[in-house]
Amino acid sequence: MTTLDAPQRTVAWVAVCPLDALATERGAAALVPDGPALVQVAVFRLVDGRVLAVQQHDPFSDAHVLSRGIVGSRDVDGVEVPTVASPMYKQVFDLRTGVCLDVAGKQPVPGASADLRTWPVRVVDGTVEIGTVPTGVDAHGAGSIRAGVPGDGEVRP
Repeated sequence: MTTLDAPQRTVAWVAVCPLDALATERGAAALVPDGPALVQVAVFRLVDGRVLAVQQHDPFSDAHVLSRGIVGSRDVDGVEVPTVASPMYKQVFDLRTGVCLDVAGKQPVPGASADLRTWPVRVVDGTVEIGTVPTGVDAHGAGSIRAGVPGDGEVRP
């Protein structure tokens, strides 16, 4: 199978909250479908208006706490990227890609990837929706499962 005839993954959009319920530069936790189960997602509204979502599970502390992390930014190859620092051990993650930018001298718990899963996000008529096909690393930290779906976190009327 080539990339040209690879099957497309279908995204189902799940409404998680009104945009106004998200405080700027703060996180909130939401439950979204992940196959037959539910998964905790950390949702962040940035000062520039974007809304981004990563896994709630911190791979270094093994706790579901990332929505309580410290939102900031970091220069990565000359580009200012939005970040969240874990409230536990202060690892820093790129909110756009889930990549761990600073492991803060620790290793992730056994079996976990240092990088986070990310989800496509869109805002429709003032409601934040999360796509149920995550992007980034898979649940087991193995490889990329980029969905190639719309949902860049931009607010659209």
